[in-house]
Amino acid sequence: MENKIEDYISRMCDPTEKDAYIFADKLAKIGDEAVIQRLIEILKSDDHENAQLAAMALSKIKNNFTALEPMLEVIHKKENKLSNGVFVQSLEGFDLSGKFIDLFRIYLFGNFKSSALAKEMLDTVEFELTPRVLKKMEKHWNHFQNNTDTNSNEFEIKKMEVEEMFEEIKEIFSEDSTTNEL
Repeated sequence: MENKIEDYISRMCDPTEKDAYIFADKLAKIGDEAVIQRLIEILKSDDHENAQLAAMALSKIKNNFTALEPMLEVIHKKENKLSNGVFVQSLEGFDLSGKFIDLFRIYLFGNFKSSALAKEMLDTVEFELTPRVLKKMEKHWNHFQNNTDTNSNEFEIKKMEVEEMFEEIKEIFSEDSTTNEL
């Protein structure tokens, strides 16, 4: 099996391989911890195309929770900011219920595609929200405001959307405290 995995990896990473994605899919089907670890190595490599293939494969693996943090590290790297859309899209294959703040940061600071994908996930994933999450959200929002042109249309749109998120989260907390009082 180890030889088969290495063969699939070398074929996936071969720049002359026309169907590299097929080997990424084969690795995802195997999907054991050894495959996950090898794909994480490729994900973190300097070869952007291979890293994208690794990200797509990791997103298709059922028990991929060990790859989530490395995936987020790659997404948040400054040098990937302008080309991390495939990585963000790959997050759809992960359990993101505890990653509200990471998605919020991608939404605020990501490129157009990454930001749009993160917003969609923020709107559709069910998160584990706590008052601490709200505090971190406020911190990142303040940082965004202090480092962005506040006169742009993009800022105004994000401001409206973020204010709506704040209201919804605060409403959830007020509902929880009312329920607890009963």
